[in-house]
Amino acid sequence: MPVPEVATRLAPLTTLRLGGPARTVVAAPSAEAVVEAVRAADTSREPLLLLGGGSNVVIADEGWKGTVVRIASTGRAVEHGENGSVVLTVEAGEDWDGVVAASVADGLGGLECLSGIPGRTGATPVQNVGAYGVEIAELLLDVDLYDRGAGVVRERVPADELGLGYRTSALKGRDDAIVLRVRLALSTDATSAPIRYPELARALEVEPGSRVPAAAAREAVLELRRGKGMVLDAADHDTWSAGSFFTNPVLPEAEAPEGAPRWPAGPGLVKVPAAWLIEHSGFRRGHPGPGGRVALSDKHVLALTNRGDGTTADLLALASDVRRGVQERFGIELVPEPVLVGCRI
Repeated sequence: MPVPEVATRLAPLTTLRLGGPARTVVAAPSAEAVVEAVRAADTSREPLLLLGGGSNVVIADEGWKGTVVRIASTGRAVEHGENGSVVLTVEAGEDWDGVVAASVADGLGGLECLSGIPGRTGATPVQNVGAYGVEIAELLLDVDLYDRGAGVVRERVPADELGLGYRTSALKGRDDAIVLRVRLALSTDATSAPIRYPELARALEVEPGSRVPAAAAREAVLELRRGKGMVLDAADHDTWSAGSFFTNPVLPEAEAPEGAPRWPAGPGLVKVPAAWLIEHSGFRRGHPGPGGRVALSDKHVLALTNRGDGTTADLLALASDVRRGVQERFGIELVPEPVLVGCRI
């Protein structure tokens, strides 16, 4: 059953600590409670916002004039298959890094490079979460969804029907299909996926393509993320962010700026680091926004941070300055990665 919450301020429910109030906030501790809360809002024609860990969202200072359903369902199950594989079923409200940590501790391989990413499990296919050379798309088997339009739960929707792409899916930006649980295919050999990302390979002192103990890969990823301020710490304002604010542009190879690092991204296409574009457009780590209330991270220019007393308007002004600077310098328009709720840049 959904549980009404007394507090309606949304800022504490996001990793940016930004966002105005909601009219109502309801916690849904199970998939059934999620469906019940959403149906109730739909029946009353109440504007509805779904919120998980609040790690990939920017909410307007004006807040949300309706109901917020906070997805808090928990539960994990492992089903052993053939050839040393397992299927890991996870409820949408499970903390993602907790899922990764538990899988590594249980001797499962595949998720280790996705360590330290904040948020809830249900958001991972929506965003096609990825890091250090691994994406959810490579591991996802299927999902259970609540179809708001039809008013039914659709079980085991295959991953290849979700339109998974670079940091996106057919679910992103929509609220008519709500992820209730996910199923992931992992290995039981306690060994990582091939280490593809050069920075991670260097940290592990192995050649790209090597496999290492999953626990070693997880610790190396966490250490790299901490060095970039990408592991949440309530006492450190430099981690009060939505992670990487802009996606890495995918461009025709001929249009990639001279001297920019690049990775293959399909026939004739390359992916260029947004951080490189930002830095070479004159923005440095710690670059301040309005009044110094927000700033680029002191550790990584791709993270926009709330220094403790910022507003969403401040953050978006800084994001606009950065995007305009890159556009003027390189003719490339950066695309925000977080979902913008009631606001835009």
